Parts: sequence; C-alpha cells; structure tokens
Amino acid sequence: MKIVRIHREGRTIILSFVLMILLMHIPIYMYAPLFVFIATLVIMAAMLAFVTYFFRNPVRVLDMDDPHLMVAPADGRVVVVEPVMENEYFHEERLQVSIFMSPFNVHANWYPIEGDVLESSHQKGRHRGAWLPKSSTENERSLVVIKTPFNAIIALRQVAGAMARRIVTYAKQGDKAKRNEHLGFIKFGSRVDLYLPLNTEMLVGCGDHVRGNETLIARLIPEGKNK
Repeated sequence: MKIVRIHREGRTIILSFVLMILLMHIPIYMYAPLFVFIATLVIMAAMLAFVTYFFRNPVRVLDMDDPHLMVAPADGRVVVVEPVMENEYFHEERLQVSIFMSPFNVHANWYPIEGDVLESSHQKGRHRGAWLPKSSTENERSLVVIKTPFNAIIALRQVAGAMARRIVTYAKQGDKAKRNEHLGFIKFGSRVDLYLPLNTEMLVGCGDHVRGNETLIARLIPEGKNK
C-alpha cells in the first residue's frame, strides 16, 4: 500500500481542520438529529479528504547529467510561451513560460535548474485569477533569480491566484539551487512564470500538461551558440 506523504506546509492546517471537526460535532451529536450528524460528518470528511489531497507531497527524484536542461518547476498546464518585456529584474525582452496550477495539482515548487540564487524577493499585490495575463505583474508574487554554472540567468516568479492567499518561498539570496529540492509552495490555485533567454530551446508548448521535477521543458543554449 502506497503511503501518501503530506507537505510540511499542510500539516498544521490538516490538524487544525481535524480538531475543528471534532469540536463541532460533539454538540451536533448530543443535540441534533442523527441524520444531521451523519450528513455534516460526511461533508466535513469530504472537505478533509480534499485538503489532505491538496497538500500531498509526492517523491520525485530526477537523475540528469545535462546542466542545460530545465525541468518543470510545478505541476499544471502551460498557458504562455512568448517573448515579453520583463521589467522587474532584467528590464529587457525575455521568453516567458507560464504554468497554471489548478487546485487539483501538486502545489510544491521545485528548482528548475541548478545554480546560485542571486535574488529572492516578495511583493504584495492583488489576487486576481492566476490564468489572467496581468496576474504576473499585478498579483501578489515572489521572484527567484538563478545564475547557472554556465552563466545563464533565469528568473522564476511564484504568482498568487484568486484562491491562493499565501506564497511560501524557501529560496534565499546566496542559496544553492539544487535539482530535486523544493524552492517553495503556493497554497490553493496559482501559477509559476519562468523568464528565460530568448534563444532558449523549448521542449513543451502552450496547452501541454507538465509535472514538477519530471517533465523536461527547455534547454538553455550556452552563450555564443545558436540552436
């Protein structure tokens, strides 16, 4: 039997939810009709099952030697692959790759490539639908910038959505970005944006579904070389 691992970001929430169910159902059991007790218990159990499912933490280990390959930092669907003007860090045109995460996706975020964390910052903002184009620049978000061993610089932006009210970023300036490690977690519906060099070779396209730390999404081209 496969054991479901729970992400550390969800343990307190799940325990609090269980305690709430217990405390709420003591008076219901004592004073309400039996069918009311059973009905509310079933509803609460279904909600608990969903919350537990949301905070699942699958073990995914990627063994890869090519340092130029990038892995998906999150589960979800690719909704954007296009050149954009990135004005928060690079102030130049970059290739944006966006992955939309529904509430049913795993919400842990992995490092997409190895290197040094040059910057990690957080900005408050709105909580519009994460699928909307302006969510990348108007919603609450965190930015993580990574410099690879071959001097390519990429940025990853965790973006809160309409349901997501908390972005957790473990990556800190000066850290080493390592494969198979989490850089953060976004609670309840969101997206992750990548900002890559324009000559990046894409391995996925819009509409593709990807799995964090499993799906290869791009190859960074060493400086001075073309595809």
